[in-house]
Amino acid sequence: MAVITADLTSQAPKVVKSPGFWSGVVRRLCRDPVALAALGVVILLVLIAIFAPYFAPYDPSKGSVIRRLKPIGTPGYILGTDELGRDMLSRLMYGARLSLVMGVIPVPIAFVIGSAIGIIAGYAGGITNTLIMRTIDVFYAFPSVLLAVALSGALGSGLTNALVSLTVVFIPQIARVAESVTTQVRKLDYVDAARASGAPDRTIIRVHILGNVLSPIFVFATSLISVSMILASGLSFLGLGVRPPDAEWGLMLNTLRTAIYNNPFVAALPGLMIFITSVCFNLFSDGLRTAMDVKS
Repeated sequence: MAVITADLTSQAPKVVKSPGFWSGVVRRLCRDPVALAALGVVILLVLIAIFAPYFAPYDPSKGSVIRRLKPIGTPGYILGTDELGRDMLSRLMYGARLSLVMGVIPVPIAFVIGSAIGIIAGYAGGITNTLIMRTIDVFYAFPSVLLAVALSGALGSGLTNALVSLTVVFIPQIARVAESVTTQVRKLDYVDAARASGAPDRTIIRVHILGNVLSPIFVFATSLISVSMILASGLSFLGLGVRPPDAEWGLMLNTLRTAIYNNPFVAALPGLMIFITSVCFNLFSDGLRTAMDVKS
């Protein structure tokens, strides 16, 4: 009598692990050449800022009266010199340090604080939401530029005060977005089911709320970096940010404004760097928003 044996292992269905959310984001982002190019420029600027002491050909603070306002292409000074005879290439490299710090640092700090405020307000609802969001609206009602200038003027000039001012400016904007998306998620069925099962609010927020609201908040926060770059440079231009003789692009625009008629190309270089950096951050933010869209 023949015995028929079946190879059960060969008939077992293969379990295919679906790619995670962030792996899908990276995959879609790699298919966006504009976002990748913008990210490449940002990384290059960060590397230049970090290794400025090794790349800069001259001391950014050392000037000479006889070398004032040399044009672009002068031998030994590729990008010319400023009003005090300091090498523009070296000052632009060193200026990237403070400009990136002032433009980037306030956003993640505001992201953490604003997200916490917005999520608490959106999940709590009722009178708690009203009290928190009406307080946020007091700051949200002012234009960003006006609020940043007012806070910096009240706190005084300096890098630390500028960072505090910019952080306060962005907290209401991020909190408003966080409150909006949290209010939408709070009304979904799986949150009601978790609440009905007896799960505490802390667990519901950590497990069911955060995973669904952090992505849109994060994308919105990245779009604020370009705005932060412009506001930070504006504060330094007005004398409310970095103090001389530190190299910072907004401050360099201020000191070079009197040379706009004598050497306009050299005077425009800091503004060009601010423009390129802001556009690159904005393009990368757009690409990230598209990549994080599950429908794409």
